[in-house]
Amino acid sequence: MEAIGAPGAGLLVALENLFPPLPSEVILPLAGFTASQGSFTVGGAIFWTTLGSVVGAVVLYWIGAALGRRRLRVVVDRMPLVDLHDLDRTEAWFERHGKGAVFFGRMIPVFRSLISVPAGIERMSFAVFVLLTTAGSLIWNTVFVLAGYHLGENWHLAEQYAGIFSRIVVVTVAALLGWWVLKRMLRNRRGLSDAARREQGRP
Repeated sequence: MEAIGAPGAGLLVALENLFPPLPSEVILPLAGFTASQGSFTVGGAIFWTTLGSVVGAVVLYWIGAALGRRRLRVVVDRMPLVDLHDLDRTEAWFERHGKGAVFFGRMIPVFRSLISVPAGIERMSFAVFVLLTTAGSLIWNTVFVLAGYHLGENWHLAEQYAGIFSRIVVVTVAALLGWWVLKRMLRNRRGLSDAARREQGRP
């Protein structure tokens, strides 16, 4: 961190959007600790890491925009257990709550990177997207940079607590996804059974 400086920390955060194995929960507190040693200022660390967050999010936004709704519908139509009605409901939800999802999503592990893609697919106003992304990223980055700055050599404690939060999010998402898949499989099985009964002339 001393070698790459605050701009390097920003580059790592930008790459974290594209390659999630690079965790900002490690990069940001370490940047704060390095700032406390005088290698660069804490304000510089916050500025560059937030700029990196926005740059990475913008790349994913344009990837989503390039994919577009038409291509997405073709992909979804070919996916097992998912139908276009699910996509329509998701799009309707994003139309109602997209701004909040982009803002708060920047402060939630896993979703922090992914939320930029549907924003691009739905062609959310680019100016609004950048503004909300900047605001959410600024809050997240400031908290972790300052934590590392004030914890000093114990900066890794911030990463540990963030790791617990990340695991809770991942487990919750996995449980919800498993429940959804099971529910969809049971629905499809009932649909096949009903179709078979109708073919046999039974009510």
